[in-house]
Amino acid sequence: MTPVLECINLTHYYGKRKIYENLSFKVPHGRILGLLGKNGTGKTTTINILSGYLEPRSGECRIFGENINTISPATRRRIGLLLEGHVQYQFMNISQIEKFYSAFYPGQWRKEAFYELMNKLKVAPRQPILRMSNGQRSQVALGLILAQNPDLLILDDFSLGLDPGYRRLFSDYLRDYARAEEKTVFLTSHIIQDMERLIDDCIIMDYGRILTQQPVGTLLDSLRRYTCRVSGNHTPELPEEFCHPSITRGVMEFCSFLTKEKVEQILAEKKVNYSELTSERMNLEDAFIGLTGKY
Repeated sequence: MTPVLECINLTHYYGKRKIYENLSFKVPHGRILGLLGKNGTGKTTTINILSGYLEPRSGECRIFGENINTISPATRRRIGLLLEGHVQYQFMNISQIEKFYSAFYPGQWRKEAFYELMNKLKVAPRQPILRMSNGQRSQVALGLILAQNPDLLILDDFSLGLDPGYRRLFSDYLRDYARAEEKTVFLTSHIIQDMERLIDDCIIMDYGRILTQQPVGTLLDSLRRYTCRVSGNHTPELPEEFCHPSITRGVMEFCSFLTKEKVEQILAEKKVNYSELTSERMNLEDAFIGLTGKY
């Protein structure tokens, strides 16, 4: 089956600074994929390229099999896009902005999807957007995207400005909506706790490359945090499968996809004087920090 979204060997620079090189990934139908990375790794750049607002140095992006540079109006109507910042017409109220947007999507607009979310948020139809908090405005933007009834939702930092309760509400709402309606979602967020509840698959980016792309369940089943006691404060030279080893007060910590038996074998081969090796599972935020480093 043709992927809903596909990026092939994307390379992009800002001036002389390389954002990434030969970035490739696919998003199959009906999956919710989260793009995770620290600030400056290229998340919003990727969204802008997918939206056709930014031309990459090289490479190609396809949505529903069409090149984004020549995508047809009919295919573009199948895409719901939320850019970072949640720009709105603040002089309108809830009812007015729903009617305004509905005119651009004849035949596919789902008014009930918008008002269902507004009711959950306890937002009155005549409430002016100007008098809303930033978090409420973001929910209005998200509700308008759901009402468009797109087959693909592209959401950049969808939880911007939301407090924990609203973040949980919308994450659960979006997850249930996407699965019930068989929608495909590609999104970014700086709040990784929300992503763990929401996404099926994740891409974890470092500066200039993808560290891993796999289902969240597979990632958390296979990645482990290891700790052991070592002599001295000098971090030994270890293979790259040992992610970001560090020593604090005689305890070395790192994460790895290797089994405990393989870790023990390599430590012995490297003549590392260690003891009390332990292995533990991690949540998605800890896995992200383990793979990308704390700093």
